[in-house]
Amino acid sequence: MIAITPQMKVRVYANGIDFRNGIDGLAQLCRVYFEEDPFSGALFLFRNKKASAVKILVYDGQGFWCCQKRLSKGKFKHWPKDQTSALGLAAKEISVLLFNGDPFGSRMASEWKKVS
Repeated sequence: MIAITPQMKVRVYANGIDFRNGIDGLAQLCRVYFEEDPFSGALFLFRNKKASAVKILVYDGQGFWCCQKRLSKGKFKHWPKDQTSALGLAAKEISVLLFNGDPFGSRMASEWKKVS
């Protein structure tokens, strides 16, 4: 099971990719597009060119998880339009995005801050 925690580093690729890629292909995309090590434990999200499916790649310390979600109908309407808007999405916003909601327009509680 994959839990998207607030501490996780999340990377979203804004453009559509070829979904024939498996774990090895997605790991290479992580190195090329994000210039990051796919073994880092970060969560990497990709969508297909039709915006009807999403793939998630994450390394859990023992192996890779590669998950896919395909919508029954419709498209991911609120997927980031460019790489700049894809940066800095928080775990709670990724959850909204995966349920085809608008992570940019959602009103959520602010991040918890440690009281000094």
